[in-house]
Amino acid sequence: MVNNWKYSTTIKSRPLLYTETKKLADLILQGYNELKLKEQVINNNIFQVKSESRKRELASTILSRLNILDEYLTRCLIESDVETSKILVLYTIVRTDRLFYEFMDEILSEKLAFQDPVITDSDFNSFFESKRQQSNKVAGWKEYTFYKLKQVYIRILFESGLLLNQKGERKVVIPIINPDIIDHIKKHDDPRYINVLAEVEYEDDK
Repeated sequence: MVNNWKYSTTIKSRPLLYTETKKLADLILQGYNELKLKEQVINNNIFQVKSESRKRELASTILSRLNILDEYLTRCLIESDVETSKILVLYTIVRTDRLFYEFMDEILSEKLAFQDPVITDSDFNSFFESKRQQSNKVAGWKEYTFYKLKQVYIRILFESGLLLNQKGERKVVIPIINPDIIDHIKKHDDPRYINVLAEVEYEDDK
């Protein structure tokens, strides 16, 4: 449940990672287990990064995200068009990061629902201030942490196709997602997680 999730700031250095996620998803479909996957990342450096610690960090992050996808969704991530594939990667972040999920639920989906598809700096400021008031843990974070979180949120949304631009009044794009994927997720997972990405579009299609 969301209420049992712990707030974390690890996302600061772990953005969308779309290309890296697709690489590991492809290996998973080929039958690689977790040990073999980590060997590919660390020994063969499939992510092309220099630091050993960064290799391990990326492997751990991406595997934890991919663990929430079943075989059908993993295959969709690999075989679908780029837009759908990126939304599935975004979905894995929504499912594994509480603060990001709450941002999507309380800010982005609300703006789409009220046809106010622009995210401004004040939206981020209001959101983070609200979380400070709700959580002692979040209240203890430094101002620079919120600055970095804001940066990575914007980058994730832009790279996943949900923002047209990264500065100023950032225009939100409603994602178009294959209804079969939405139906599958709603049948096999708590629908709130896909609703923050697809509820508006899905309802319009009914």
